[in-house]
Amino acid sequence: MIQPLVSARKLERIFNLGSEQIRAVHDVDLEVDSGRLLVITGRSGSGKTTLLNLLAGLDSPTSGSVYFQGQDLSMLSEWELTQLRRRHIGFVFQSFGLLPLLSAYENVELPLRIGEWDRTERHRRTEECLELVGLTGRARHRPYEISGGELQRLAIARALAHRPSLILADEPTGELDLATGAAIFALLKEIAAGENVGVVVATHDVAMAKIADVTRELSDGTFVT
Repeated sequence: MIQPLVSARKLERIFNLGSEQIRAVHDVDLEVDSGRLLVITGRSGSGKTTLLNLLAGLDSPTSGSVYFQGQDLSMLSEWELTQLRRRHIGFVFQSFGLLPLLSAYENVELPLRIGEWDRTERHRRTEECLELVGLTGRARHRPYEISGGELQRLAIARALAHRPSLILADEPTGELDLATGAAIFALLKEIAAGENVGVVVATHDVAMAKIADVTRELSDGTFVT
């Protein structure tokens, strides 16, 4: 039996707001497989972002466990969790999160510089990722010089640059029109299969979820499908 890339068991995350307890995630079981696109749908406030944070080790569950390649994240130190994210997880955000004064090439190359990649390999991988998302001709452009769809493609290239095992995308089409958003979802599915990466997307857009390999719906912190 093939081990899932990421698995969550009986996840619970409770936040204390004064005297009130907010159960953001409740009794969640989940598996993420390499090479597949998993889409988590749900309205705003349903717990999608909290769940992604738990899967990335950015937050700790109140109870339950998250396993990354069989390793219980609760057993890792903060330094080890940082290294895990730096080496094995890529992030894509609704607001792109790109550095405006850097070119497209430099934005993609940055995580490789941080990871101290060899200069030749860094250059090769940066160009490879830009080509993969169709932005070779935009390499010298800065973020403010390209369209919203191209910005998100650039953000995906940056997330993919260091060869992660997992990509987590939080509302990646939230600021895009319908046609551009559909193209981004298609690209994420293509990357999942082509790069053998597990891709998890949180979105409120049910229509976009139809392209996914697996879809789960979150409501009030609990999966209903």
